[in-house]
Amino acid sequence: MTLLAASASLDAQGLTPSNPNDPFLWLEEVESERALTWVRARNARSLVVLEGDPRFATLNAQALEIVNATDRIPAPSFWAGGISNFWQDAVNVRGLWRRTSVDSYASVAPVWETVLDVDALARSEGKNWVFRGGDCLEPDERYCLVQLSDGGKDAVEIREFDAVERRFIDGGFRFAEGKQSVAWIDRNTLLVAREWAPGEMTNSGYAYVVKRVTRGQPIERAVEVFRGEKSDVSASGFALRDADGRVAATLLYRGRTFWESEIHQLTPSGTRRLPFPARQSLHGLVDGQLLFTANEDWNGFKAGDVLSYDLAALLREPAQAKAELVLRPGPRESIEGVVTTKSRLVVALYEHVRGSAYAYQRGTNGWTRTRLPLPENVTVALGSVERGSDRLFVSITGFLTPQSLYLADAAAATATVVKQAPAKFDATGLVVEQHEATSADGTKVPYFLVRRADAPRDGTTPTLLYGYGGFQVSQLPSYSAIRGKLWLERGGAFAVANTRGGGEFGPAWHQAAIGVNRDRAHEDFLAVAEDLVAKRFTSPRRLGIQGGSQGGLFMGVAMTRRPDLFNAVIIGVPLFDMLRYHLLLAGASWMGEYGNPEIAEERAWILRYSPYQALAAGKAYPEPFIFTSTKDDRVHPGHARKAAARLEALGYPYLYYENVDGGHSAAANLVESARRNALEYTYLTRKLMDTP
Repeated sequence: MTLLAASASLDAQGLTPSNPNDPFLWLEEVESERALTWVRARNARSLVVLEGDPRFATLNAQALEIVNATDRIPAPSFWAGGISNFWQDAVNVRGLWRRTSVDSYASVAPVWETVLDVDALARSEGKNWVFRGGDCLEPDERYCLVQLSDGGKDAVEIREFDAVERRFIDGGFRFAEGKQSVAWIDRNTLLVAREWAPGEMTNSGYAYVVKRVTRGQPIERAVEVFRGEKSDVSASGFALRDADGRVAATLLYRGRTFWESEIHQLTPSGTRRLPFPARQSLHGLVDGQLLFTANEDWNGFKAGDVLSYDLAALLREPAQAKAELVLRPGPRESIEGVVTTKSRLVVALYEHVRGSAYAYQRGTNGWTRTRLPLPENVTVALGSVERGSDRLFVSITGFLTPQSLYLADAAAATATVVKQAPAKFDATGLVVEQHEATSADGTKVPYFLVRRADAPRDGTTPTLLYGYGGFQVSQLPSYSAIRGKLWLERGGAFAVANTRGGGEFGPAWHQAAIGVNRDRAHEDFLAVAEDLVAKRFTSPRRLGIQGGSQGGLFMGVAMTRRPDLFNAVIIGVPLFDMLRYHLLLAGASWMGEYGNPEIAEERAWILRYSPYQALAAGKAYPEPFIFTSTKDDRVHPGHARKAAARLEALGYPYLYYENVDGGHSAAANLVESARRNALEYTYLTRKLMDTP
């Protein structure tokens, strides 16, 4: 079929921007035999190309070696006076939930005790279980609510587990699979939000009714304590606890949109709304002060301010409570993490996308801060906090700097290296640079570039540009062993765009590119790509782009708007049909980010960039690699399927891979993750490194 004939065929079926009837709706039937037959055929066709490439086997073996390496740092969580970790390797594919003492963890060879063997559980029950964590009742942390996902979905089954006896409790709390939240109040009481009656879920597919569940009580007799509305995103309940694990207040969260919410208190006589801004994030308690961030201008405070309430005063007279300023970031600063210890608030504060950590203490003259002694110009990630103390883990990393794990004391302002990961690729001769591009409206957009110092500035360097650009998610420097081994070590360069829509400079940077202004993020990304070419770091022939989820939408927009600028596009677990995104799985929850296609004005601005409707005949699109997961119950796999189907109908080449498991990460275990990475870098090698 010629491109012209294909276009005429699609127009005849009504797939035009003004009349978006869709001939590929059947691909939204996630597990219909017709759709899965289509998937299997495209998988087979694409895998013959990618796995048939003689370089795939080596790349896959290298990726497997990295993900299964036993010398990587076990991610620690303080637990019941010791340390817990979830570990996966070549033997324990689904993983071990395990624990050790603090001293043992700090040693060269920790001695681990297995708490739950997920591989053994999956074998015994005939399930593809993916461990989603355990919420353990404070302060003893013996009894845990373990979450298990079938194949990596967001929907989970929840079971009560005895961590001392290392078994699921017969007759204990248990909830069948669903998108649900469960929170301990005490040993015999939970707050549960789930689908209590058929269809009793929000338009986004989440719970909006919260009930109190008592041990031994039939679930149908659970007492409703809060009800939102079907148009909300979700509702849930939780216990606000002090540093010693005692319940200070029982709170309820009502998410009216993805960004706007209400906080209510559950009292013996009912509920009452507490005076928080609609856009806010709660952080926890420090010496009776409830810490939160205002993500909008509110009551004289600025968006991004960290504030505190005296909890006792707030609960005594909510209407009279006065918030106090703790921290106001500067115009090129952002807060990328906040935790509370027994006596301190600890903040990961970034300036121009470079991290540091400060401990804040409240005194008679307000809040003062002390900088923790950590390396500079790195990414700082705050980790687990030890209950009842000021100790916490802090992780340090960079593009060329393997992870170092510190044990910090926020009160003493000390930080000691506990673990240091070995280098997994040869970084000799590589440099990290920070540049700025100028967007269409004159805004300066920073980006990082990792490249060989001696690479010629003649446009010949194969370069991969990554973008996300949404949901206030910042793109920070991080060490990726797979990217280093499979790309940088082989002569490729890597760039990351810090576009608006992200959180690199706080809530204002994000909010500048939502709704009607969404195109600012797209313009920022294209400006970075153009800057890489203009400065001769690379050229359109050698430039590829990559993004997943919201980033997959980013890639679709870039490909359809500037097909001349790229020679490779990796579109992962994407949003793509933005006129129907709100009807698919969790899509309705994101209308606060994108807008509502049911409203004519908002539909018009969404249509300006929706990649699915923008695909057209007669364009020189690069051959993209599109991947998704059948089990992704967050971003519907129909987006990726329909993108591929429309490209095919228009006569364009593409590569497509759909993992039958894996959830939103498109990988349920390390083996699948290694394979997906090997497929990506095989594709990039073919497109950007091979000679024409």
